[in-house]
Amino acid sequence: MKKTILVTGAGGSVASHILNINKDNFNWIKMTRKDADLSNPDSVEKFVRSQDFDICFHTAASAATAICQDNPELAELINVESTKRIVDICKEKNARLIFCSTEQIFNGKENFGPFKEEEAAKAVTVYGQNKIDCEKYIEESDIDAVVLRFSWMIGLDYPGVKGNPNIIKNVMNAIMYQKPALFTCNEKRGMTYTKHLAEQFEKITELPAGIYHVSNRNDMTTYEAACFVAKEMGVSEECIEKYILPNRERYSDRFRDYRLDSSKLEKYDIKFGTFEEDVKEVLKDFSI
Repeated sequence: MKKTILVTGAGGSVASHILNINKDNFNWIKMTRKDADLSNPDSVEKFVRSQDFDICFHTAASAATAICQDNPELAELINVESTKRIVDICKEKNARLIFCSTEQIFNGKENFGPFKEEEAAKAVTVYGQNKIDCEKYIEESDIDAVVLRFSWMIGLDYPGVKGNPNIIKNVMNAIMYQKPALFTCNEKRGMTYTKHLAEQFEKITELPAGIYHVSNRNDMTTYEAACFVAKEMGVSEECIEKYILPNRERYSDRFRDYRLDSSKLEKYDIKFGTFEEDVKEVLKDFSI
């Protein structure tokens, strides 16, 4: 018998990828902004409470760092207070929660990654702290929950699927529109093809409760990664030098390493490769 999954943020990048690949594997209840306003926790509670589901896959969030910094009270409502309502309802309904967290809970760390799940979190942004607060509430609530901490997820748009802003899009825009773009030299992070998450989602729903890191392996800085993307697109060295520019000022006070170690998931046969492999696959999938 198929399980029923309530997915929040159903129109977003992660959810739309997973829905597209797993549409026949589960019964889906899609929650979008039309159904409930996450800035109004009462609205969220009313909608979620009215649904019958086995699993709540909570992807919805205000994830733009700058917007959260400028609007911390709004970010708190969307990212934390609405999540708390969902957690409480999952507990009442004895439903499993799959919660989307982020590498950004480590953006205040002074030591370097890749970080394992046991590493203490430290954030210097509102968004990162929001996710830390949510994880703490989930742990204290003692519910059946899988917490997925995502790296930067990459991919491109296609019918029915939304690709979030990511390094491949940024490089393509810089080259196509001949508009120089800056890429950070003082950070390293995973950049994972969302399709690989979607292809393994059914296994993820069956994981033991706990925290898991979702990321490929990457040893490049963001600037180095952007140059790699451009080269794989067949862009000339001259054009790369002209349009893919190093940002040496950002994080110059402290190199930031957000990378996640996903070896825990590998024990459950859920595997992610390397950034280089993912870029090549994205470009192949979209004939670029």
